[in-house]
Amino acid sequence: MTQPDTRSVHAGRDDLRARGLHVPPIDLSTTYPLTDLASGGAAYERLASGNAPGRGSLVYQRLWNPNVARLEEALAELESCEGAVAFGTGMAALSACLLATVANGKPHVVAVRPLYGGSDHLLSTGLLGTTVSWSSPGGIAEAVQPDTGLVILETPANPTLELVDIADVVRQAGDVPVLVDNTFATPVLQRPVEYGATLVLHSATKYLGGHGDVMGGLVAGNADWVERLRRIRAVTGGLLHPLAAYELHRGLQTLPVRVRAQQAGAEKVADLLCTHPAVDNVFYPGLPECDPLGLVGRQQAGPGAVLAFTTPAAEQLLTRLELITHAVSLGGVDTLIQHPAGLTHRLVADEAKPDQGLLRLSVGLEDPDDLVRDLAQALG
Repeated sequence: MTQPDTRSVHAGRDDLRARGLHVPPIDLSTTYPLTDLASGGAAYERLASGNAPGRGSLVYQRLWNPNVARLEEALAELESCEGAVAFGTGMAALSACLLATVANGKPHVVAVRPLYGGSDHLLSTGLLGTTVSWSSPGGIAEAVQPDTGLVILETPANPTLELVDIADVVRQAGDVPVLVDNTFATPVLQRPVEYGATLVLHSATKYLGGHGDVMGGLVAGNADWVERLRRIRAVTGGLLHPLAAYELHRGLQTLPVRVRAQQAGAEKVADLLCTHPAVDNVFYPGLPECDPLGLVGRQQAGPGAVLAFTTPAAEQLLTRLELITHAVSLGGVDTLIQHPAGLTHRLVADEAKPDQGLLRLSVGLEDPDDLVRDLAQALG
């Protein structure tokens, strides 16, 4: 098997040479001609049921699109999964997983905090018919109920970068499927199915796209889940746009290079923050105190490029930065900083809301020395 960096470049492109192409073509068709009613109807039923098109017509973009399929094939290969399903956003991808759980007659979810604020809010409100039990990583077994359909966790977690032992959660969950949000680590640093996870979730808007100009969500998993999620996508209309799929597929080619370079920059930034008198705490998996289970190097190949820190002057610091951008999101080529309690985690319950002095920093591809200088002057 080829190495991950090689797969990132070539995944989803195996047929191009035989077709005389160097890059994938973009197919923007919303509908496709039908040869006859019988074959068209059979193709429609097959696609609406969550199956691949086979030799039949693609019928309609909401049911299938070649660019979306290429992206799904590539991400599934990178995550070592049987398949993947792409959606318009990461939240749409999570929503489909929850709808599949409810449709299966098991609406209860066990979730490990912290989670991304949007995920936390969706689970807390029960908008999609789910109920939730919040758990610590060590309390999964006690939280599982007869109607539990899914265990959800993030590692590294948003926004405090806490690491969770995936294999231990899977062991505790027993027969209950485990979904891991792998947005922060990406398949470059971590492949959750290798530790027993059933589903791997990505906000593709972040590292997979990598340039802050395209939105999307992906769920990778086994063939059964892929079929169920495609069926839900077909009837709810959550398909990723073909042009977005093309851009995300292109983003995968540089994913390993970007992630490793950003990680190297984050390590230098963490060094500054750990020694600055205006910083109280630094949260970064590369620090021994932030990885008590020794998961970096075992479960996760590196500490990643997102970190967080607390400072008494958090709000003032945001106004003093000159190079680093104050904005939500992460994983792009430029460095972003944001205040989780006031923004992405604003709607999270008070008992789970991040500290008011906490700032989350996503390190980009700028020269780390320039980032260090900007932070130093802003911290005073």
